[in-house]
Amino acid sequence: MMVPPRRRGAEEEIRFAIGQSSLGAVLVASSDRGVVSISIGKNSDEMLGELQLELPGAHLVPGDREDKNLVKLVVGFIERPGSELDLPLDIRGTAFQRKVWRAVQEIPLGETSTYTEVAKQIGAPKAMRAVGSACANNKLALVIPCHRVLRSDGSFVGGTYWNKERQEMLMNREAAARVKRSG
Repeated sequence: MMVPPRRRGAEEEIRFAIGQSSLGAVLVASSDRGVVSISIGKNSDEMLGELQLELPGAHLVPGDREDKNLVKLVVGFIERPGSELDLPLDIRGTAFQRKVWRAVQEIPLGETSTYTEVAKQIGAPKAMRAVGSACANNKLALVIPCHRVLRSDGSFVGGTYWNKERQEMLMNREAAARVKRSG
């Protein structure tokens, strides 16, 4: 059941843990059902504030050892991408967003797609902007790898969790890992 935007996180306990990676601070937030948000940024306080805005009624509480282990997995992927992140998820979004995110999850490690290609893949060839919006609203950085979706000219977009430098750095790491695996 999807929670209406104004009620997201209402009366819900959300655990969070924060770690550091070469791309910046990493915040992983989880409900009882799974990870609801993964963000990467410069400032952990800022990211925590954004999480509170994202889930306005939620009670944010520091996570336990399990939550810290999730952060370690995410940081490990950032530093040494080699396979997809396999985390328990609590994906929150519209039916269209979920359709886009499923398509994005099919983009292999180290490869890219475009908004146009994703729109065609989901059977909505004219919905490039809506695909871009779905990617911009993705709260599960890395697990739903919207950083692999580029503009039609092949340029990096940036977005909620991605400045162009972070996106390019991670894509270069993923491409190198892919070559290493196949070589």
